[in-house]
Amino acid sequence: MSAPLFLVDELPSGESYTLGGAEGHHAATVQRLRVGERLLLADGRGGLADAVVTAVGKGALDVAITSRAYDAEPAPRLTVAQGIAKGDRGELAVQAMTEVGVDEILPWAAARSVAQWRGDRGAKSREKWAAVAREAAKQARRTWLPEVGGDPDVSTKQLAQRLSAAAAAYVLHEEATERLATAELPDSGEIVLVVGPEGGIDAAEVAVFTAAGAVPVRLGSTVLRTSTAGVAALSVLSARLNRW
Repeated sequence: MSAPLFLVDELPSGESYTLGGAEGHHAATVQRLRVGERLLLADGRGGLADAVVTAVGKGALDVAITSRAYDAEPAPRLTVAQGIAKGDRGELAVQAMTEVGVDEILPWAAARSVAQWRGDRGAKSREKWAAVAREAAKQARRTWLPEVGGDPDVSTKQLAQRLSAAAAAYVLHEEATERLATAELPDSGEIVLVVGPEGGIDAAEVAVFTAAGAVPVRLGSTVLRTSTAGVAALSVLSARLNRW
């Protein structure tokens, strides 16, 4: 089994380090790491340190740093605009997309989104997505922590502006004739995928996005749920871009 990963604000520069706070509590109390066991420290921006536990305290660990590395930011950048969904389907989508390598997630206030992110509820919902992405990144041993954009969400107009600035943009739509598996992909810049909520993307939104330069695409002959469409599309792109 690979070593567990814990996120730190800054990668240690010395030969020893004390992992405290919430991450230290999780390592010492929840995972019960012991002296001699190996763990990974990541700063969420590509920095990675390999370490060995030298002492265990109450809610904290002392570790010895054995090596350091840096992973360059993946290119092209993979961003998914995820239509806000009711219940926990949005969180399920965020978790799975993070595990397969999404670089940024934009909560999108689609016309057919049943749930609405307004006021304090919107801020708390966005924070929940960010927390889910953080934990999923740790589980997947990711050195780059995905961003959760939006303030707290993005409108169709704002998303169209993002699509027009991307190196490539695709709208997952069941009536599209072009397949994502054969769509032309850029070597650099940003690729933006648009995933609709439970009720799908309406015709007016598709028109706005295509006017901004996005290409409607489909994955296959079946219709996927909003919680699985994004991760399936990212899997296709990850294989085609040699991330996998």
